[in-house]
Amino acid sequence: MIQPYDVSTNPMNTVEWLFAAMECVHIGSFALSVGTIAMVDMSLLGAGVKGRSSAQILRATEPWTVVGLVIVITAGLAIFSSDPLRYYYSSTFRLKMWLLLAGIVFNYTLHRKVAMSGPSPVISKITGAVSLILWISVIFSGLFFAFTAGGY
Repeated sequence: MIQPYDVSTNPMNTVEWLFAAMECVHIGSFALSVGTIAMVDMSLLGAGVKGRSSAQILRATEPWTVVGLVIVITAGLAIFSSDPLRYYYSSTFRLKMWLLLAGIVFNYTLHRKVAMSGPSPVISKITGAVSLILWISVIFSGLFFAFTAGGY
């Protein structure tokens, strides 16, 4: 018989500072990954670093984006382990996960292709705007979960 998960034995719940530290890592690494993606988005929108193409910015920031995403997901899994049922049953959390998945898929498919190919200004602006909207939506759904009693 499968035993229910006992959250009271999880270090995230028993070590006083661990949950807060993991939240800091989670937020900091998310800021790193979204910040580097936003640099490319701003370039696609025509408001980025002058004298550098979106392809150049993408190549320069891509390793930092990957590092940020790996850390944010790892920290997020640790945070999730603190009370998996609360997260699982939260519609706000599930929305955040779907938006995160959409953002990652969009970033490594269409967004990357557009940034590397330098298409028309209209396509570039649409791609940059969609990317920003996706990542801002991930941020806000995470905030809504955190500040609305778990989004129940």
